[in-house]
Amino acid sequence: MLSRESTATVRATLPAVGAAIGEITKLFYARMFADHPALERDLFNRGNQAGGAQQQALAGAIAGYATLLVQQPQEGSAGPLLARIAHKHASLGITREQYETVHTYLFAAIVEVLGEAVTPEVAAAWDEVYWLMAGELIALEARLYREAGVEEGRVWQEMAVLSRREESRDAVSFTLRPADGSAAPAFRPGQYVSVAVHLPDGARQIRQYSLSAAPGQAQWRITVKRVRGGQGPDGEVSNHLHEHLRAGDRLTVSRPFGDLTLEEGEGPLLLASAGIGCTPITGMLEHLARTGSTRRVVAVHADRSPADHAHAEQLADLVGTLPEAELHRWYEQPAGASGARTGLADLAQVELPAGLTAYLCGPLPFMRTARTELLRRGVPAASIRYEVFGPDLWLASV
Repeated sequence: MLSRESTATVRATLPAVGAAIGEITKLFYARMFADHPALERDLFNRGNQAGGAQQQALAGAIAGYATLLVQQPQEGSAGPLLARIAHKHASLGITREQYETVHTYLFAAIVEVLGEAVTPEVAAAWDEVYWLMAGELIALEARLYREAGVEEGRVWQEMAVLSRREESRDAVSFTLRPADGSAAPAFRPGQYVSVAVHLPDGARQIRQYSLSAAPGQAQWRITVKRVRGGQGPDGEVSNHLHEHLRAGDRLTVSRPFGDLTLEEGEGPLLLASAGIGCTPITGMLEHLARTGSTRRVVAVHADRSPADHAHAEQLADLVGTLPEAELHRWYEQPAGASGARTGLADLAQVELPAGLTAYLCGPLPFMRTARTELLRRGVPAASIRYEVFGPDLWLASV
């Protein structure tokens, strides 16, 4: 909990810091990478840095956490926000020493951007905010490492690629098993792993991919969508995997992490996805099918076209296996897809059971629209869960 003195100072300075936080984080990354180029080359996503998404996500997390400290000071109010960050950090192998490095450059950027406004009292108050946030994250990440059965930061393992399968015109799945022949570690439906690859320019880049099959098997499956240039650069890692990874190759993969996990129980479910957001949902559905679930399940998927829909046949088969499940699909270009609607997904057209828990995964516009409709229909915010691929630009707003 923030001290009384610091609470007053943070509350008074939050508008100024919030207004400048984008400039602060941009300067922070620039200075830190200039002094520690290996961090940019080997740890941070270069595509997200180039597009500004990483800076926006950090700014949103800091501002969101500080706001919660002064507006909802009760213990645990920042839990959902921090859990998402902690899982991502653990999947990257972040260690507590790295928080010291971030602190050094972040506070230098705050002082440079805000200048004389950073009095000793202001500096002390925001320093307290940072270390409260860092302390909670370090504790959460330590617990995640213990649960994964690894030492702090030692999340990486070599996996053998058992098979490769084209799932759509832009998505390919890889079946993986530990290179030493052991069974793949356990995970919970909906979790993801990080994949680290060495690119031709010598950089080691890391990306996260959902485990797209059910747990409890000797192998894992990930499904990778090729990221093609548009408003941003081509995906370095996704294109590398599509072009070079074949059965018999090796891949460096983290232990599973992620807080969008299917909870056990008998309550009804809404599993809604768009695009490659189908991957954690497919794993959840396969888990339900393998365990003989009789839960009421409403599955919703939206895509550009049937040719773009990864795991489309498996989705229909899994829903057909579950006795109390139904499937709703929307394609912008239906091209004769049987039983599918044309256009964007619209939950207003779907009958939903009372007391459901919703799991959303896909592009932010899809999830925002879905969440707005669910809230309008009386679904509690706490019952709406989501997964974002890439920096979470939604952290401070839900």
